[in-house]
Amino acid sequence: MTELKNTERELHLFRLRLSALGLLVFVCFAVLLARFVWLQVVHHDHYMTQAEENRIAFVPVVPNRGLIVDRNGVVLARNYSAYTLEITPSKLRLPLETVIDEVAKLVQVEPKDRKRFKRLLEETKSFEGVPLRTRLTDEEVARFTAQRFRFPGVEIQARLFRQYPLGETASHVIGFIGRISQSEAKVIEAGDDARNYKGTEHIGKEGLEKSYEKQLHGVTGYEEVEVSAGGRAVRTLSRTPATPGNNLILSIDIELQKVAEEAFGEWRGALVAIEPSTGDILAYVSRPGYDPNLFVDGIDQQSWNELNTSLDRPMVNRPLSGTYAPGSTFKPFMALAALETGKRTTGQTISDPGFFYLGSHKFRDDVVNGHGTVDMRKSIVVSCNTYYYVLGRDMGIDAIHDFMKPFGFGQPTGIDLENEKTGILPSQAWKRNRYKKNPQAGKWVGGDTISVSNGSGYNSYTPLQVAHAVSILANNGVVMKPHLVKIVEDGATKARKLTVAKESYRIPLKQENVDFIKEAMVGVTTEGTAARAFVNAGYTVGGKTGTAQVIAIKANEKYNASKLDERLRDNAWFTAFAPADKPRIVIAMIVENAGFGGAVAAPITRKVLDYYLLGKRPTEKDTTKVPKEDAAEFEPVLDPADEEAAAVATEEKRAAAGGAAPAPAAPAAPAAAAKPQPLVQPPLIQKPPVPQPGSAARHGTVVPQPATPPHAPVQGLPPATPPRKKE
Repeated sequence: MTELKNTERELHLFRLRLSALGLLVFVCFAVLLARFVWLQVVHHDHYMTQAEENRIAFVPVVPNRGLIVDRNGVVLARNYSAYTLEITPSKLRLPLETVIDEVAKLVQVEPKDRKRFKRLLEETKSFEGVPLRTRLTDEEVARFTAQRFRFPGVEIQARLFRQYPLGETASHVIGFIGRISQSEAKVIEAGDDARNYKGTEHIGKEGLEKSYEKQLHGVTGYEEVEVSAGGRAVRTLSRTPATPGNNLILSIDIELQKVAEEAFGEWRGALVAIEPSTGDILAYVSRPGYDPNLFVDGIDQQSWNELNTSLDRPMVNRPLSGTYAPGSTFKPFMALAALETGKRTTGQTISDPGFFYLGSHKFRDDVVNGHGTVDMRKSIVVSCNTYYYVLGRDMGIDAIHDFMKPFGFGQPTGIDLENEKTGILPSQAWKRNRYKKNPQAGKWVGGDTISVSNGSGYNSYTPLQVAHAVSILANNGVVMKPHLVKIVEDGATKARKLTVAKESYRIPLKQENVDFIKEAMVGVTTEGTAARAFVNAGYTVGGKTGTAQVIAIKANEKYNASKLDERLRDNAWFTAFAPADKPRIVIAMIVENAGFGGAVAAPITRKVLDYYLLGKRPTEKDTTKVPKEDAAEFEPVLDPADEEAAAVATEEKRAAAGGAAPAPAAPAAPAAAAKPQPLVQPPLIQKPPVPQPGSAARHGTVVPQPATPPHAPVQGLPPATPPRKKE
């Protein structure tokens, strides 16, 4: 039976299927068209940006760091370009140690390079390049480049390096730069300069490199670079150049700096030279120093241990952070205070028997039999302690404090370095605050004032503060802020700007009083304690010697430097201004453990002044030398917590006794058998201890006495008040 086809029905089905298929195709194309519109029209800008970012990379252009030069243009810090071999851990295909071993077959890698690399690796993110070797030679660059395909993740980069061409000279002024640590990176990222530090790997760590970091860094530029799919640069599309950092022109005279540093020889200490009319710091010495070049690439462990564990403490910035009792360099300011407050006239005298009693406490003078009749000028010229014991008693501590404060004692000078110590200018309020947990111990007693008036006791100042105070005196009360950077020069336009353009303030002083003190200080160098150091100087100098204790000695014991470890001997001070009639330079310096200030400190000052005023450079044989003694017997100072506890305990005992002296002590053993005890402060933070009963007083320490002799009378003044136990 033949089946008949329904042609019409099949044709209808075919047309139906074709329509459905056409509709499906239409819908698909509609969806594609809609997606195309979505991508190319609605989100055109977004995806265009992404495409450009995949094709274009923005590479930061690190600016040249600003130069540092001295006042005469001598370069102290500069930049140079060199090749660095860097490893990016996240891009390595082999273990890190294997890669380093293979690289070492092409480029010399020393053990210290490996140690530094591991240390830097701990401080760096895994996707950042870490230097394995720096300052590659051209031959090393060529050898590695030929084999580079073997080492994915290892690159040779051209980097700018910082160099300090004079090495250790002025190292505490200039400071150094180092790689940015993780903690520093977090601070930068959280600040406003995060974008400006893209690509920057180093930052100022110490000295002017740190305090002027923003000015020295400059402004980062950018290159718009087209890259291939493999991430390699194909061509540069545009460039925004970096703006170099500003240059620093210092007030330092580097030749004067060299003379001053060489004059110290092997002594430890500090020296600050200031031009009083401007506040320019001409020389800033902290001995010993260090080579800042060691820190640029990351200092190796051996060198760091040598610096950090040295008893000479070369990393300590002594003029800024070392605090010491000023000794007799404080006396000219005490004399000026007496004149300005009306407590003394220049002609009033005392009779000095070689000691002074406050109650039953005896304060000794350096001259056993005293200086005889002493007026104000003589008290400065011969450095008579007894004169200032009496003066301190009559003035009182708060009057001393109020007069000294405007001169900068115990106050930050505002110098353009960070971490300046403030020192201590004592007062009754200061002591109450120090011992606020024990009010009885915080009471001020008369013996405290006597010690302070002679430059010892609680007095504690930095060499910078002492230099600043002498500069104010030499400048007749006009205060200029001390500074190391004289001019900041714009890195692009070369425009210059002074850092200190005008005076800070003026201290109202009577000129006749200032002139009298200056003339008395000239007497120190012509007929007094520093006369020998300035024989035939060729110019007139005003100066003052000072000696400050490092250890306390017991009652009836005589100080004998030859029997002490070198580090336990007295510190030597000297302050000076010259020429005396119109000072161009002021110097304050301390030589640690050198003894009498006129014997070592004054001759060093003479060498510095000879060069600055006469152009006379000392010969090699003139350089001060001292043999280093065996430090094996050096006794470490007490822990600071123990120091404070001991000081508080002493005050409590004295306060409990109502200020009275203890019973006379038994006869002391011979001096040779006695063992000197360190003061409660380390050598660089020498705040002389609370005077303790039973200890000798070469510089104002209290000695108990069974009797109460009368005070040394003051000629021309009302009779002295009876002995007082407390003020």
